[in-house]
Amino acid sequence: MFRLWAKIFKDNRMLRDTVICDDSAETRTHKVFNALDEICYQFDLGKPMWLDATINDFKKHSKARFTRDNFVEQIDFDFLEIQVIEED
Repeated sequence: MFRLWAKIFKDNRMLRDTVICDDSAETRTHKVFNALDEICYQFDLGKPMWLDATINDFKKHSKARFTRDNFVEQIDFDFLEIQVIEED
């Protein structure tokens, strides 16, 4: 089981969160991208861009923060954080 936890924060408070589960036989990378697509759909967001700093943080910690710099459109929160909480 692969599970990814997504949280939206504003002013150091969590506004929304969701957990995406994936039992498919896809690669870890595909599971992360598919989960991020589902998160953006649930939260009604445009897809964020993976900047070099975001990629490096995700590789090191299995956790990434998407700030205003990662989004093309305006966002009304401080950041979207994703974190892998379970992997097979």
